[in-house]
Order: sequence, then structure tokens, then C-alpha cells
Amino acid sequence: MSKENKNRPAPEDVKTVGILGTGVIGGGWALHFMRQGLNVIIFDPGEKSKSVMEDMVKTTWSTMEKLGLKNGASIDNIEFAKSMEEMCKKADVIQENVPEDLELKQNTYKELDSFFNPELIILSSTSGFAMSDIQAKADYPERAVVGHPFNPPYLVPFVEVAGGEKTSVDALDWAFDFYKKFEKKPVKMKKEIPGFIANRLQEALWREALHMVDSGEATVEEIDDSIAFGPGLRWAIMGPCLTFHLAGGEGGMAHMLDHFGPALKEPWTRLEAPELTKDLRDKMVEGCKREAAGRSVSDLVKERDECLISIINALEDYRKTVS
Repeated sequence: MSKENKNRPAPEDVKTVGILGTGVIGGGWALHFMRQGLNVIIFDPGEKSKSVMEDMVKTTWSTMEKLGLKNGASIDNIEFAKSMEEMCKKADVIQENVPEDLELKQNTYKELDSFFNPELIILSSTSGFAMSDIQAKADYPERAVVGHPFNPPYLVPFVEVAGGEKTSVDALDWAFDFYKKFEKKPVKMKKEIPGFIANRLQEALWREALHMVDSGEATVEEIDDSIAFGPGLRWAIMGPCLTFHLAGGEGGMAHMLDHFGPALKEPWTRLEAPELTKDLRDKMVEGCKREAAGRSVSDLVKERDECLISIINALEDYRKTVS
């Protein structure tokens, strides 16, 4: 539980979230918080950012309704600030989503410190940078925390919460409690590691997929089918470790490791990523085009979101019966 700070609202008392940057991730965060009944105030200096965000809200709000709106949720719970300072004056917490450029992020935090109450928390959606590096130039580094989501943030609940060398324990606890309060599944990381947790696992799978396509061992379609109709179905229920625990029968993980241990080393011998040649790039691009079969990215996003809602609802219904 986060430590009480009289100058900082409790996670459950947050009313307005500042969204800094409105790309795919920033926009997704805005939709999530709006669905939760919070107000969002957005600042993005991009020339078309306001119209793009407004279009995203209009086209995606029906998905929010299908997922279920919380008390106070409204398509109108959105405001666009004309400056970073205006956003900082109205926000109780900020979710930062500026491009993955370390110097840009460092300078952004320095600028935020001149406008935003130092007692309040700044959360970063960074997918790869360590918070120790992001907060290097900050005047108030103790309140800076990584809150790394997964796309789309308005549907996928997992968030990796990590502090830097100068992040305070109470800020880290506050961030964890905040995400949990507003229907995220946060994991509080014990230490900073490159790529966090889930990205490391995704990248391992991605690396092996590229190996197989590069060597002609499998096509893009075969690789996607192997996960979508194979282990991906099981992973949605209990993740890879508990899945392998079941593979050990009554002996569980102990039997799994003891029995298959000698054969584990061979699949690990290709851990270096293949060179991304033009030929490999073209194979990946053409494979995805074949799979898309004429569907646009927008078509695929809609299909993904509708299916994710069904999966999320089915899992929630099942877990209620066994809890």
C-alpha cells in the first residue's frame, strides 16, 4: 500500500489524468481512463494530434461500451490543453507517452518539473528505457515511475511498474495501487532490467520466428497459426510456466525439468538474433500481407479488439466461478 502523502491524492481519489503524447499508446491510455470514469487532459504539440485523438475516441468508444463503462464514464471526459503548463495545473497524475528518444524524455521530465507539483507522480509508458536513465536530469526524480502498458492499453490489463535508482518507495507503491484501482493488472518489478518482463519474453519468441522465416523452416502464416491455435490459447489462461507445470503430469514442474532438462540446451543454441537482411524483411512483409488478405490495419484492429473483449469477458466469467 502506498504511504499517505497529504499533498498527493490517494490513488482512488484521482479525478484527472494528464496524458502527455497521443500516439497509439497515449491515445489508448486516454480511452482507458475515460472508460474508468476519470477526466483526461491531453497535451501533444503535434499539428494533427487533436483531430487524430478525436477520431480515435469516436471510432473506439463503442468498444469501450462493449467492455463496460464505469460510473462517470463519458465520451466527453476529454480536454485538450494548449500547453504543458496548462495540463500540469489540472492533472492529479501524468501518464507520459513521448517518443522513445532518451534525450527527449530526459528534457521532458526536466520541463515537467518546472510546472507539475513535485509531490505528484509521473508515469512513463516507455517500452525499453530504464527509469534511472529517464530521470537523470529531473529535479524531482523520486516521483518518476515506469508504467509500461501493452497495446491496446484500453483493453490489455497488464502493466509493468518499475522505479529508477532515485525513485522513492512510496511513489512506486502509489503507482501500483493506482493502476490496480483502475482495473489494470500491475506487476511491481523488484529491479530494473532491460526490456522489462513481457517484452523480454515477446522478443525471444520474435527472434525465433525471424530465425525460422530466414532459414525457410516456416512461413509467417505457419508461425502465427502455431501460436494463435496452439500455446497462445493456453497462455491466456495461466501463462507459460504454469502451463509447463501441467505438462509434467502429477509430478508438475519438478518432473518437467528433471525429465526434459537434458534436451533443453539444444533449443537455446540460436539465441543470437538473425541479421535483418532485405530478403528477410521482404519475407516478413509479404507474409503479413498474405495473412491480412486485403484487410486494412483499421480492419484488423477492430477484429482484434472485438475478439479480445470476448476473451476478457469469458476469462472474467470463468474466474468468478472458481474464486
